Amino acid sequence: MSCVSEPGSTEGDHGIQPGSKQSFAKGGPGARPGSGQSFAEGSPRVIVAGATGFAGALAAHLLWRHPGFELAGVTGRSEVGRSLEEVYPRYRVPLTIEELDIDRLTNESEVGAGIDAAVVAYPHAASAPVVAALRACGVRVCDLSADFRLRELATYEQWYGTHPHPELLAEAVYGLTELHREAIHDAGLVATPGCYPTASTLALAPLARAGLIADLVIDAKQGLSGAGRAATWQTHFSNGGENILPYNIVHHRHTPEIEEQLDELDPTHPRLRVQFTPHLVPLDQGELVDCYVTPTRPVTQDELNAMYEGAYMAERFVELAPQPAEVRDVRETNICRLHVALSEHTGKIVVLSAIDNLWKGTSSQAVQNLNVMFGLPEAEGLA
Repeated sequence: MSCVSEPGSTEGDHGIQPGSKQSFAKGGPGARPGSGQSFAEGSPRVIVAGATGFAGALAAHLLWRHPGFELAGVTGRSEVGRSLEEVYPRYRVPLTIEELDIDRLTNESEVGAGIDAAVVAYPHAASAPVVAALRACGVRVCDLSADFRLRELATYEQWYGTHPHPELLAEAVYGLTELHREAIHDAGLVATPGCYPTASTLALAPLARAGLIADLVIDAKQGLSGAGRAATWQTHFSNGGENILPYNIVHHRHTPEIEEQLDELDPTHPRLRVQFTPHLVPLDQGELVDCYVTPTRPVTQDELNAMYEGAYMAERFVELAPQPAEVRDVRETNICRLHVALSEHTGKIVVLSAIDNLWKGTSSQAVQNLNVMFGLPEAEGLA
């Protein structure tokens, strides 16, 4: 499942349309008519490719209102010719959805054309060819798919199949901002993490750094928007409402992503194996991840509190909660809210992590990374 999928898309269809008659120039099709977007002169110009999916539409909304970026265009593999605000009225982005023509939008000889960055919101395998074409033109990219999140090609191919552009793996920086901020600043390609790995890795990073994870079970629950815009039996109201749907219980593709990030934080640990179980719950958006950790040694609650405060007190978008985290607390924010507790009964560490799966789990985290990449205040357009 992927919240970046678009209806009508097919695996491997990258959506590039050479020679299509479109324009990303100011005043051309899709330009804002006299109002709406306000940005500083000389701001980086950004497009959203795949703006008709849930994640792409939200990214366009955030960039449209962002004071430090010009949203130069939105593209889609469906709904071409319609205004994005017609498809998603609540986001109020009046740009016209167009086919993607990379040659045209990167041609700076045309008045108002040329872009500095792109958010690519396509599913895995479909995303990589678009990313490769954009990078070949020097465009900096925040990719929302899984195509560049994993460092090891063998791991990617084990879980996803053949990689369309493995030569770009070494260039990609994992876009969990709180952990990789310095590398993101200079990156040309940032792989925005999956929503489950975002919530899980932020929850567990302090323990991994301290070498405290001997065994790990993650129980995760997510709103139905995490399954993407295309309707399925799982997301049909008659089945998804008043129900809890476990899925991919022993082979969810976010598992190796979580394992790889935790291994990097604790290189002395043999490769960690994570038992990860996701569920869809009858919410629109929101995610709660419960992590159950068997520690490598006894710990105290005071030690855990000090460990998490040291890791996150300076982080604008991570909150430490004295009570269990809830999804309502973080809805439509870029915040990850954590609660850590020691069970004196079992000796296990329990960490609860709540995010909005479409925001911090996908689109607002991409904007957070764009801010870092272009030297803007990290919270700009998100606070």
